[in-house]
Amino acid sequence: MSTPFYWEVRGGRSIGPAPFCIFGIVNVTPDSFHDGGEYNSVAAAIAHARSQAAAGAHVLDIGGESSRPFADPVSLEEEIARVLPIVEGVVGDCSDEALPWAVSVDTYKAGTAAAVLDAGAHIINDISAFEFEPELKDVVAQYKPGYVLMHSQGKPDKMQVAPVYDDVVDDILAFFDRKLKELTDAGLPESRIMIDPGIGFGKTVEHNLTILQKIDRFQALGMPVMAGISNKSMFEKICGAPVGERENCTQATTAILGYRGVEVHRVHDVAKTHETLLLAEALRR
Repeated sequence: MSTPFYWEVRGGRSIGPAPFCIFGIVNVTPDSFHDGGEYNSVAAAIAHARSQAAAGAHVLDIGGESSRPFADPVSLEEEIARVLPIVEGVVGDCSDEALPWAVSVDTYKAGTAAAVLDAGAHIINDISAFEFEPELKDVVAQYKPGYVLMHSQGKPDKMQVAPVYDDVVDDILAFFDRKLKELTDAGLPESRIMIDPGIGFGKTVEHNLTILQKIDRFQALGMPVMAGISNKSMFEKICGAPVGERENCTQATTAILGYRGVEVHRVHDVAKTHETLLLAEALRR
């Protein structure tokens, strides 16, 4: 058996110990690939977030800008206007110790990160590894939240235009080695960092499969590894599953990754994923 999942986030709060951790996706965007516009109001998004928590999410991951391939960027002001009321709504009047979930915001913008951390968020989930806005590194070094360091080859509007690697796993590991040093040199404790190899972010289907097949290479870094595979387009290319019909592929992949010891899963359907991971953990034991 592996060591139970344990991750320090902002303010000395921790997630775990537990066999796994589920990030429930809360999109407040009109154009996300899976559920764009479905929760595009404050009340609907807060209700959805709370339902994700009730279904078993340990972290509510709120996003105000779509990162699907070829998505248009969103201004700082618009992103803050979308996500800040949701953060405030799910944090509510609870003290941090009493809050039964952690709050994450999916952003690469330094201004958004500072605003939501001031409002009580615990985690910044950054698709850019502070490449799009280098100032974000200073924000996370100052606030010391939990930080998801993700690899992406390029911005969403261009990342799927002919991505190329010498060796996809070696290249991403070298990227993580460089970025981890920059973060820790800036003052963010390594215990606050989670890595995400960025399935679908500047990768072909073959790149994605290689990363998943060799996920143990990323686990060997000794920090939590996030699997962000929920309803990704690779399932259409591999299995013929169109948007809205990829949950079976998502759960099958999640079961395999969970059985192999991947601890953190960012998903749309929290309830099904919770069942899948309980089964994977039972089989591992």
